[in-house]
Amino acid sequence: MLRWRKSSYSGGQGNCVEVGSSPASPVVGLRDSKSPERGHLGVTPEVFAAFIADIKNGRRDLDA
Repeated sequence: MLRWRKSSYSGGQGNCVEVGSSPASPVVGLRDSKSPERGHLGVTPEVFAAFIADIKNGRRDLDA
């Protein structure tokens, strides 16, 4: 079972992505905090780390 958490930057609106992990699971889970009952996307820790690195380097910025 994954333990879910969200960013402390998400504020009170609940508009965020939650990340789930577990020492017993080979995947990192991603889900919508507003609709957790809809399931989650599971990715490997390596894919998740690459995704976070892209975000930090501005390669996933959305055009306004």
